[in-house]
Amino acid sequence: MTDANKPGENDFTRKMWKVLGGASLLVVLLLLLAKVFNVLLLVLAGSLVAVYFHGLSGLIRRKTKWNSTLCLLLSTLGSFLLLGLLFWLIGAQVQQQVSDLKEMLPKTVDHAKHYLQQSSVGKKVLHQMQGGDSSDKMGGFIRTFFQSTFGVLGDVYIVFFLGVFFTASPGLYRKGLVSLVPAEGRKRAAGLTNMLGDHLKKWLKGKLFSMFVVAVLTAVGLLILGLPAWLALGLLAGLLSFVPNFGPVMSVIPAVLLGFMDGPVTAGLVIGLYALVQALESNFITPFVQKKLVNTPPALILISQLVMGTLTGLWGVLLATPLLVIVMLLVQQLYVNRQDCKEQATA
Repeated sequence: MTDANKPGENDFTRKMWKVLGGASLLVVLLLLLAKVFNVLLLVLAGSLVAVYFHGLSGLIRRKTKWNSTLCLLLSTLGSFLLLGLLFWLIGAQVQQQVSDLKEMLPKTVDHAKHYLQQSSVGKKVLHQMQGGDSSDKMGGFIRTFFQSTFGVLGDVYIVFFLGVFFTASPGLYRKGLVSLVPAEGRKRAAGLTNMLGDHLKKWLKGKLFSMFVVAVLTAVGLLILGLPAWLALGLLAGLLSFVPNFGPVMSVIPAVLLGFMDGPVTAGLVIGLYALVQALESNFITPFVQKKLVNTPPALILISQLVMGTLTGLWGVLLATPLLVIVMLLVQQLYVNRQDCKEQATA
């Protein structure tokens, strides 16, 4: 009887070891992913740089019919030359305005505090802002938000060179990624990687257009209001609009503080200007771009930013939207479409 039960016991023991081994492997992979996730975000940022260069190269090629290698070289060198020319034309003015901002902002903060202390509501706001718990929470948030793998400058350096490498030979890395998939799924994986590249290119095209419009409208509006450092603040608003939801809020703070130097009326006009630009961007520019390019639900963008910001800090917030674009496409192609096919086959 005992001997008869041994084969069954051995099978059960083997199954238990397989389950434990699989669970252990899954735990190890999740821990490894948690450790290297910031590195994967840098890889994604480098891929976006390569997507930009290849997208511009494709535009040049469609307009000129030139060789693809020449167009890629022109897109890369032309971008750097254009950036250098931009710094040469307005760099001195922006640098001066940034220096003025650094000098004026402490004074504007004191001025704003003095104005708030003149009312009971303002005093309550100051009390909440200066409370120990609030300061600790804010300090913790800032430390988490700006936490990164190797420091901001090191990350930018890595992203730049990753972008150059991905731009130079994208086929090599795409082929290596596809080769990790089992042989029967490589054709589908190759098509999926091409689709991901197209979606990221469309998203980036729309985002750059939106950033440009926000920068121009903000700078022109601040110039009309007579605010100092209007060009630097406009560029800051355009750059921070890369981060939906949080970017516009961060960009309005220094402008409002400067507005308080002229009084609460000017500060209110500045808030109105930023609200107007944000309304135009959210209700007209973004829907127009998404109708032609990639549609990403605003609620999902906010949720992804909160999750990624909590887990990884600055890079997570910056790259939450393109990461959401990738996840949405993968879910659509690998799950939703398959379920639709199964339902149609069953029907």
